Amino acid sequence: MWLEKLASGVLRVLTPLGPRYLKPSLGQKLYLLWVFRNFQTLPFKVLSSRQQRLVESMCEQNRFVSMGIGVDDAPLIGTLEQRPPVPSGKIPTRRASASVPDAVAPFATDVRRQ
Repeated sequence: MWLEKLASGVLRVLTPLGPRYLKPSLGQKLYLLWVFRNFQTLPFKVLSSRQQRLVESMCEQNRFVSMGIGVDDAPLIGTLEQRPPVPSGKIPTRRASASVPDAVAPFATDVRRQ
């Protein structure tokens, strides 16, 4: 069983949109087998910071496997119950808008004049 997981194992990550599957490298598989040695399912929050960084880096490297390519037959290394948080640096921050009254004031004075 361990050899099957080393050869073709995948990590299942449960997301709000459904399960996603990550294909780790051989070294990552060894490490993940150690992480999931006692449990089949773990919440993302219980992982150490090193383990969280590993999963986040796998997600950033886009190591996801398509559903149609043998994922159903691939042995599961383990399951993460929650999707890792998206790094805040990658998401464009929302720019603070000018105050609404200042933006609307010129239009309001035009309406009052007419």
